[in-house]
Amino acid sequence: MKRYMFSNYRPKNNYDEYFKDNLNSAREILTPLLSSLDNMGLEELNRNHSAAKKLLLRHGATFRLNDTGLKGTERILPFDPLPRIISKHDWITLEEGLKQRLEAIDLFLDDIYNSQNIINDGIIPRELIESSDGWRPQMLGFKPPLNKWCQISGLDLIRDGQGTWHVLEDNLRCPSGVAYFLENRLVMKNIFPNLFSGRIVKPIDEYPSFLLKTLQELAIWTDTPKIVLLTPGIFNSAYFEHSYLAQEMGIQLVQGHDLICNDEYVYLKTTSGLKRVDVIYRRIDDDFLDPINFRKDSYLGVSGLLDVMKAGHVAVANVPGTGIADDKMIYSFVPKMIKYFLDEEPIIKNVETYICYYEKDREYVLKNLPKLVVKSVSEAGGYGMLIGPQSTTSEINEFSDKIKSNPRNFIAQPTLELSTVPSLCDGELYPCHVDLRPYILRGKDSWVSPGGLTRVALKKGSLVVNSSQGGGCKDTWVVGN
Repeated sequence: MKRYMFSNYRPKNNYDEYFKDNLNSAREILTPLLSSLDNMGLEELNRNHSAAKKLLLRHGATFRLNDTGLKGTERILPFDPLPRIISKHDWITLEEGLKQRLEAIDLFLDDIYNSQNIINDGIIPRELIESSDGWRPQMLGFKPPLNKWCQISGLDLIRDGQGTWHVLEDNLRCPSGVAYFLENRLVMKNIFPNLFSGRIVKPIDEYPSFLLKTLQELAIWTDTPKIVLLTPGIFNSAYFEHSYLAQEMGIQLVQGHDLICNDEYVYLKTTSGLKRVDVIYRRIDDDFLDPINFRKDSYLGVSGLLDVMKAGHVAVANVPGTGIADDKMIYSFVPKMIKYFLDEEPIIKNVETYICYYEKDREYVLKNLPKLVVKSVSEAGGYGMLIGPQSTTSEINEFSDKIKSNPRNFIAQPTLELSTVPSLCDGELYPCHVDLRPYILRGKDSWVSPGGLTRVALKKGSLVVNSSQGGGCKDTWVVGN
C-alpha cells in the first residue's frame, strides 16, 4: 500500500515502531491508523496540529522551566499528534513487570528503614544506602499505613534497537507528567476523532478516580478522610498538574501556610475554623516538607508534619525517604531486590549499568567514555549527563575528572539505539526517539495506567526526551480486544 503521508519518511536503522524494513512494511497493529492518516493527508494533519496546540494553551496545560523563576514564561509542553501504539499483548507483560518491580522496591524501602536484612545479608552495601541523597535517617523505624511507601510512581521505560523493553529509571519521590498524559488524550479526541474510529483504545480517564481511591485507603482510621494536595505554589514547574489533579479529584489544593500541626494532628485553616486533615498528597521534595525535621530554612512545608506521621494521625504520599529508590545507583540493584524479596526474575530488565563506585566498573567507564552515557545518580531532567558519542573531547575530559573525584555520584550505561516513532515538527515527519512513563498506584491493590506519557526527543538525532531539554510528548494507545 502506498504511504502518501509518509512518502518522505525515512526510518532509522534501529527499531521503528511504525515500520519494519521499509515504508511498504508497516507493523500490522499500525495498519488501521496509517490508513486513516493517509486519508487525512499531511496538510490537514498540520492544520489540526496547530489547533491542538491552541487547545492545550486554552486548557492551561503549561509548564515553567525550573530556573525561570518570577520572570519565567508559561509554555505548553510540545505536543506531537501521531500516537504511539502498544499492543494489548505487550501491555499485559509490561503491567505485570511494573507491579513486580514496585512490590520489590516497596519491600526494600520498608526493610532499609526497619530491619535492614538486605544490608546485613550483604546484598547492598550500607555505605551506598546511607550516602544516597535520598536516604532519610529520620524515617528509621517508621511503618506507613498499609505498609506501602510508594503509593504513586512513574517508571521510565525504553525500547532498544531490537524492540525489547527495559526500565531506564525509577521515579518514586514526586513523579510528574500525568496531567499531560491525560490532556494529550483529551486533545486527540477533540481534534483527531477520526483516528479513533473502529479501534479499541483502552481508556485512561479513570486515573483521577483511582488516585483518589488510593489516597482514601491510606486513612485507615476513618471512612470519610479529608484529603489535600500540597503544592510549593504557582512558580513550581508542575503547578498546572497540581491544580489539575486537585480539581479532578475534588480535593483542596493547599500550600504549607494553609496547614498547621497541633496536638499530633494536622489541620487545614478555614474561615470556619480548623479542619482535620487525614491524607496529604505532597508535591514537595522531602527536604522542604517539614522545617523542624528536615531543612530548617523551608517556608514551603508544615512544621511538625513528620511527628504527626509517626503518631499515626496523618498519611503522606509518597512517604519521605522513598526518593532513595530514585538514586540511579540504587536502581542498578533492583533486579537483586526482586530476587531477594520475591524470589523471582525481573519481568522487565534493567539497562546494563556500570557502577563507578566499584573500581573495576570505574576503570572500564573511564576507558570507554566516548561510547557510554554517564549519569549523575541524583540529578533528573536530562541534567548532569554525558552522552559520549555526541560529546566533545573537553566534555569527556571534564566528566572523567568528575568521576575520579566523586565516583559514588556516577553510573554509566551503553548508548542504546532507542526505538523511534514518527513525529511532526515544522510541517515535516521524521523519526524521533521516545521513552514511556506509565503511572502505578498502590493502595490496597495496585493499578497501572494503560499506556502512559510518551516523551519525544523532538530535536533531530537527540536522545534526550525531557521537556527542559527540548523534548515533547504524544498520546499513547494500548490497543486490542
